Amino acid sequence: MKIQKIVQLYRLIVMLLFVLPLTSCGQKKETHNISEVFKQEQKHKNVFQDVKQDTATFAAGCFWCVEEQFKQLKGVLSVTSGYTGGKTPNPDYEQVSAGTTGHAEACNIIYDPSVISFKDLLEAFFTAHDPTQLNRQGNDTGTQYRSAVFYHSEEQRELTLYYIKRLDEEKAFPRKIVTEIAPYKVFYKAEDYHQNYYENNKDQQYCRFVIAPKLDKFRRAFKEKLR
Repeated sequence: MKIQKIVQLYRLIVMLLFVLPLTSCGQKKETHNISEVFKQEQKHKNVFQDVKQDTATFAAGCFWCVEEQFKQLKGVLSVTSGYTGGKTPNPDYEQVSAGTTGHAEACNIIYDPSVISFKDLLEAFFTAHDPTQLNRQGNDTGTQYRSAVFYHSEEQRELTLYYIKRLDEEKAFPRKIVTEIAPYKVFYKAEDYHQNYYENNKDQQYCRFVIAPKLDKFRRAFKEKLR
């Protein structure tokens, strides 16, 4: 009987050691006042509303999470996972994961500005992850998991800077935002198996224990803007 109990305990420990590393890409503490900051700032109108399509490029940790979150929003036409912000041309997943390319896991978000504004997407971006963690999200560590906005226009750059300043002033997060703001240059689409990853792998443990809870939280926060 004692031996059986020891074996059972050992199996439990092994299971916990296996599952816990998967619970990354998350936020340790609930953020607050994010939506309040964006609601207060009514002077920033949608300057892109006359454009039929526009692009936003965000890095917010694991692109599997980011992709599925932004796919939920009404007005988002497509979301593509890929790599950007680094120096290595045509990188693959293994190279980016090694942290030597300078690239971040990111998502190119094509959207309809007449339905959803860049301001709305920024609010979703700051809700989707913890922008105060430097080069990491939860247990996902390295520059490839950094928080970043790769702007496509001067208007996107100015809006991003403005809202980071306001969120810091309102202490929406327990620490200062460390999000990188950089010009968009080139975006390398990730391998096919990374696209629609959550949708195609819902039973995978990372999807169940990390992406699903984050997705539920995101959908609650943006229930009025879901497709």
